[in-house]
Parts: sequence; C-alpha cells; structure tokens
Amino acid sequence: MLNQIVLVGRLVKTPELRVTDSGKKISTITLAVPRNYKNIHGEYETDFLDCTLWTNVAENTTEYCQVGDMIGVKGRVQSKIITQDDGTKKKKTEIVAEKVTFLAQAPKKEEKKEKETKPKKEEK
Repeated sequence: MLNQIVLVGRLVKTPELRVTDSGKKISTITLAVPRNYKNIHGEYETDFLDCTLWTNVAENTTEYCQVGDMIGVKGRVQSKIITQDDGTKKKKTEIVAEKVTFLAQAPKKEEKKEKETKPKKEEK
C-alpha cells in the first residue's frame, strides 16, 4: 500500500512557526496549485491545499520562504475527525509534508519595479 503525494505550487502567505504544548515546532501552509487543464469557461482553476510541516521541515520553510515562493512538497495525505464546540464532528483532510524543496523565490517588490522602469537596451 502507498500513501504519497507530490505537489508543486506557490505559497499563499508567508509561513509562521508555532510551538505545540509538547514543545514540537509546527507550521501550517497553504499551497496554490494550478490545474493543468481549462474549465468549461476556458480558464485554469487553482486548488488551495493545506499542508502541515513539523520540526526541521517547519523551521527551514519558515526561515527561508515567503508568500509567492514556489516550493515542492512530498508527503502523505492524512484525515482526522475533529469535534467542534457544539459537539458535531467534522472530517478534516490535510497533507503532512515529509520533505519541502525550495524551487523559486517570488520576485521582490523592488525587483519588479526595477524591471518595469528599466529601459530596454537597443540592439545594433
């Protein structure tokens, strides 16, 4: 049997590191992953997938990544039952990251402005 998932997408927001009551480091990220086909209206849709990162993976990702960066996530799909305050139970499915690969940084705001205002070189 196999429970493995590989995703490549962009971070929706800058990751934040938290510490659980038991002292483990954790970060929850949302990855925007565009679909590779168009819908009935001729547009590409995007899936927003929640990923949970633990210990060193969480530390490194929060230290080196920010909103818009492209990353690869290798992990497993996990589901759990959550009991809400009113007593109802809800099933939550998430991706638990086992490895994160930093693929490309989002252009910084200064770099974007510089590229937009920089005159193009004339070719002779």
